[in-house]
Amino acid sequence: TIHLGLYLLTSLPIFPNNWFFENLSGVNLYIMEGEYWRLITPTFMHSGFSHTLFNSFSLVLFGPALERMLGSGRFLFIYLLSGIIANVATLLLEPLTYTHVGSSGAIFGLFGYYLAIIMFRKHMLSKQNSQIILTLCVVSLIMTFLQPNINITAHLFGLLGGFLLGAIPYFNKKELSDSITGTANWASNRKKSISYQSPWKVLIWAAIIIIAIIGLLAQK
Repeated sequence: TIHLGLYLLTSLPIFPNNWFFENLSGVNLYIMEGEYWRLITPTFMHSGFSHTLFNSFSLVLFGPALERMLGSGRFLFIYLLSGIIANVATLLLEPLTYTHVGSSGAIFGLFGYYLAIIMFRKHMLSKQNSQIILTLCVVSLIMTFLQPNINITAHLFGLLGGFLLGAIPYFNKKELSDSITGTANWASNRKKSISYQSPWKVLIWAAIIIIAIIGLLAQK
């Protein structure tokens, strides 16, 4: 909603659209010169209507369930902090002339948090939902490296940041070992259950995943 609202706002002829992008997009050089708000604002800026629409679709599709589990405050904290982590990584690893906009880093952070839930708190997600999240993450990561004009750094570090935010409270040797073992067992059992799923459900979820990936890969 925030993404779509900002796009519609900046699309109106009475608003200085160029000003928004000149002052709110992520430009590494300007951040190094002290414009630190650009570590946050690119998360809410998009390069066009389709970019806004598909990223908003991804957020609406996968965000509400996580928000119900975490609460609105924690969900917003995870989302914003993942986006900031992605933008900081972009600042540190990309050239000073690098410019970017989009919420893909923050959305990948939500996926990372989902992965932490799958590893450390399996009871919070059904096996089918866990399978969908894992499939989306794998395909999105693969496509990240195949598509042009993608902020690969933001995708990877957003995912890593979200995962660490979800995993750090459970990071001790015993629980980590138990979680890895349990996840491996779950993955092996998942293969046996795939054949029993309705083909229509598989097709529907495949279509949803494809649409979500298109949105995530729209980031410039």
